[in-house]
Amino acid sequence: MNRTQTRRAGTVIAALALFVAACSGDDDDTSADSAPASADTETTATTGDSAADTAGDPADTAATDTTGDTVAEGDTGAGSSDNLTLWVYDDGRIEILNELGAEFEEEFGVGVTVEAVDLAELRNQMLLGVEGNGPDLAIIPHDNLGALVENGAVAPADIGDKVSEYLPNAIDGFMYGGELMGVPLAVENIGFFYNTDLVDAAPTTWAEVKDVGGALVAGGTAESAIGLPDLTYNTYPLYTSFGGYIFGRGTDGSFTADDIGMTNDGMVEAMTYIKSLADEGLIPENIDWEASHVLFETGRQPFILTGPWALNRFRDAGVPYAIAPFPAAEAGGEPGYPFLGVQGLIINANSDQLLLAQAFATEKIATEDSMRRIFEAEARPSAWQSVFELADDTDTQGFNSAGVDAQPMPSIPAMGFVWDAWVNAGTLTITGELSPADALEQAVEQIQTQIAES
Repeated sequence: MNRTQTRRAGTVIAALALFVAACSGDDDDTSADSAPASADTETTATTGDSAADTAGDPADTAATDTTGDTVAEGDTGAGSSDNLTLWVYDDGRIEILNELGAEFEEEFGVGVTVEAVDLAELRNQMLLGVEGNGPDLAIIPHDNLGALVENGAVAPADIGDKVSEYLPNAIDGFMYGGELMGVPLAVENIGFFYNTDLVDAAPTTWAEVKDVGGALVAGGTAESAIGLPDLTYNTYPLYTSFGGYIFGRGTDGSFTADDIGMTNDGMVEAMTYIKSLADEGLIPENIDWEASHVLFETGRQPFILTGPWALNRFRDAGVPYAIAPFPAAEAGGEPGYPFLGVQGLIINANSDQLLLAQAFATEKIATEDSMRRIFEAEARPSAWQSVFELADDTDTQGFNSAGVDAQPMPSIPAMGFVWDAWVNAGTLTITGELSPADALEQAVEQIQTQIAES
């Protein structure tokens, strides 16, 4: 153990010793390693399915504990002196997190109650910033981090030299203002799918995508040259291959709204390429998520840009596919890279058990053993380098190759203003109402206005 680890461990042990002593009080029947009393007032909101699942009024959310018993609404039980409370927005890893919490309790005498809570409710409770309200810890997608940090709701996560054990871009996802604000758990990105019956090998340039897809459309084999489920998130690798970006980075390495890249030459070139596909009848003017997937899974489209959420439907349809790196803008150029999504564990800065929450996150979860077991419980690509490399199935390897240079989606609050403006720019371009350059310029003006008003 190096000097930094020794100092952290000493702080954690001292904090836990003080906690145990405080909890034991004058009760001679209570020991430091006894199981804490179960809370009767823990609240769990309905489970969200994804980072995008943020709709719904928290006041209308059903309150249940992890056994399914209904409890009083609005009574979170968070910050309890018995257990740490960990909120997750999906339930795929609750069992393994409970196991890790039980081990933490056996070692330190402090329990961990894991609850599935809708992502919107999770954010709302933490943004209230009230000590003892909301969870002690939470798992979130990294793009939700900005507003929470700006509001003072998240404490830094000091994992010392274990930073080097993680994928660099996973760490990047939870860096904010030059500090690590969470313990990364898993990563996710989209890939470039191609139909192996229609195409012998994945194209290496976007010009080749257009030529191959166009020939299949012209011959009546395909109805569309490539599936673009949207002109924003899923199409981002096309923009980046030409040198486009959304936000640049400041001196501390964090994304900054002072540098909006949506009008740079790369973004304009990429949008011009998309416009040419529409003008030549190689993609529909009406960009539709579902239609683009249906065309691929029925063999009427050779390519699509999409993510792991599409695997089951493609497998069920029986379409033969492979996943490859994204094409480059020109021969010999750098392949495009997608957004990276990072899931991670954050620590509530307003927890009344802050040191204990930090101990669980940085000493129990941020270990190779725990990260391996989390991956084995739910096979999302791990943020821990050695565990990430354990994935040996073809699909995961394909996504990993497509995302090798993936960059985290900007988590700054200004990113929330980007989506509508970006969608509008794509629509105005494809319909011919504005040129690509003018449509993107209008989008930036819209974003800047909203930033100023906020």
